[in-house]
Amino acid sequence: MAIPPAPDLPRIVTEIAAEMAAETDRGVVADYIPQLAGVRPDQFGLAVATADGQLIAAGDTGVPFSIQSVSKVFTLALALGRHGNAVWERVGREPSGDPFNSIVQLEHERGRPRNPFINAGAIAVTDAILSQYAPKEALGEILRFIRFLAGDDDIAIDPAVARSEKQTGFRNVALANFMRSYGIVTGQPDKVLGVYFHHCAIAMSVRQLAMAGRFLAFDGRLAPDGRRAVSARMARQINALMLTCGHYDGSGDFAFRVGLPGKSGVGGGILAVAPGRASIGCWSPGLNTIGNSQLASRALERLARRTGWSVFAAR
Repeated sequence: MAIPPAPDLPRIVTEIAAEMAAETDRGVVADYIPQLAGVRPDQFGLAVATADGQLIAAGDTGVPFSIQSVSKVFTLALALGRHGNAVWERVGREPSGDPFNSIVQLEHERGRPRNPFINAGAIAVTDAILSQYAPKEALGEILRFIRFLAGDDDIAIDPAVARSEKQTGFRNVALANFMRSYGIVTGQPDKVLGVYFHHCAIAMSVRQLAMAGRFLAFDGRLAPDGRRAVSARMARQINALMLTCGHYDGSGDFAFRVGLPGKSGVGGGILAVAPGRASIGCWSPGLNTIGNSQLASRALERLARRTGWSVFAAR
């Protein structure tokens, strides 16, 4: 059920953007993917999509950035829509406690990733999608789904970022081949990784990201017209995983400080969800020591506090 947004939401969003612009400690831009290393760290954008169709935004709201692991939310939704509970035979639903690209747990747990938001889990989810499509068709289906969710056909893949990921993705190659040895990945690892690298290289602005996340805020429907994207049950399951696993080793701290389901990416973006209230896109490329956007995390903490949107707040 949609809940009216805070009446002073435009003022809150504008104030937070101004506060972030004044910050001097902005984190460090990811450099292990060379194409991301050159992104200017002085950028920040915040956009909030509400149930009544408003899009309230401030800062660098039209600048496209590489969504990286935020794409894992959309590929999980697509895989669940195609395969249902069979997805959970390949991947678990628990926090990992290890870095997002770790292979350690895979060895202990016979190739089954802890959750769909670490790299190994997202590669397994991508493989599930590929079981029904050729690689180009799978990538096209992922892109069409995201464009449908956002209502924007201008969303595209950044080919330079995809090439950069492929050239440096040695650990992901190891993860895919290790899972293939246990039968968790059933397709050819190079083809699975080709799709994986490309969907992580999708570029979106915070406006587009906020719009694409509406289905998670409103029980699987796109506000304000109410078109169904996924089932209400599926949307709630994805939100639960975003709250517990969406920020890697920082998931508990994000839940503690912000209290909203969210998914981060090393491009500096975070998709956050205030159930029944709003979908939120936030971006600043500088990362903290865990690999989540430093300013986007701070901004979302302030947004949740000033609006009372934490899922743990008394209603």
